[in-house]
Amino acid sequence: MKLVFCGTPQFAVPTLKALLAADHEIALVVSQPDRPTGRDRQITAPPVKRAALAAGLSIAQPEKIRNNPEFRAQLEAIAPDAIVVVAYGRLIPPWMLALPRLGCINLHASLLPRYRGAAPIQWAVAMGDTITGNTTMLLEEGLDTGPILLQQAVVIAPHQTAADLFDLLAEGGAPLVVKTLSCLDNKTVEPKPQNHAAATFAPILTREDGRMEFAAHTATELKNRWRGFQPWPGAFTALDGKKLIVHRMEVADAPNFAGPVSLAAEKADFDSRSCQGTTSVVPHVQQNDSGALQAAEKPSALKGYDFSRAVNATKQSRALAPEECFPKTSAIPPGQIRVQDHRLLVSCAGNTWLELVEVQLEGKKRLAAAEFLRGIALTANAWLG
Repeated sequence: MKLVFCGTPQFAVPTLKALLAADHEIALVVSQPDRPTGRDRQITAPPVKRAALAAGLSIAQPEKIRNNPEFRAQLEAIAPDAIVVVAYGRLIPPWMLALPRLGCINLHASLLPRYRGAAPIQWAVAMGDTITGNTTMLLEEGLDTGPILLQQAVVIAPHQTAADLFDLLAEGGAPLVVKTLSCLDNKTVEPKPQNHAAATFAPILTREDGRMEFAAHTATELKNRWRGFQPWPGAFTALDGKKLIVHRMEVADAPNFAGPVSLAAEKADFDSRSCQGTTSVVPHVQQNDSGALQAAEKPSALKGYDFSRAVNATKQSRALAPEECFPKTSAIPPGQIRVQDHRLLVSCAGNTWLELVEVQLEGKKRLAAAEFLRGIALTANAWLG
């Protein structure tokens, strides 16, 4: 099949390589222009361009594509069977959507209609989802609104960060694109319109997304946001007017001086069975020939599991936060610091507690909390934020 491939970052490279391995003809690779990167602002070619050069492919890097007669003529002369778009970074204009006989095929790193937008991997983790995945779809003029072709789901482990998932989804999405093209060519897949009423959005991240708001989020929510915002913007707050970067954190039990009743004490009186059955652990799953989701390994593990609930509903695809299993009490205001057994703890919303395991004060080196505490004199009732 004759293809044009549009992509820019490392996430798109496995798909380009998979298409070459499947003996498709890549007539042209389209990528964003070289940009200055790093502290020295050195002009750097994007990963897709470097991969295309290594494979001896023709490359185009237009500054604009919507109104570019030269670029349009180049694509029209190629007359591709399909245009494959993976994290290209620009909306595809109508003339380009209408050009190939099989359409423009996009790989999007979420289970659409959830997390339309520029940062689906980061927001899926930051929102505490336990399942994410890849979707191939036919592009249309709307942002990630096109009909779904195939989907592939992946479990998000509690320890995984967005950075971990980037590689998993990039490698998993590559064969999904190859299979999608085959199914389209053989007419064995039927595009399925998205349920627009169920759509959620994943806007591009900003530096402020990394700011820790202790009064607005529970400890588990802050930990999830830290996981989702790796490697950037991470998580940070302020201590005595100086920026404090939090490199590692863990949800903690309430310290024994946090208030009249601690979470640990309440556990004995709380019926933990009320927290059972609110979430399920699902093995890695993928699509079958018809586009339906199925278990990739150990199919018996899915027996009795209603997958649609996990994919389509936020509450069914979110891990139950530890603090949600216990009653809330009013005690230390959010943002106050407590030190216990050389551990640095901070109060969060809902009378929950976060342990800051590794931190870095502005102008200082990265330190484990115990070492950090040895080198700083905290005032009574010190605050973060």
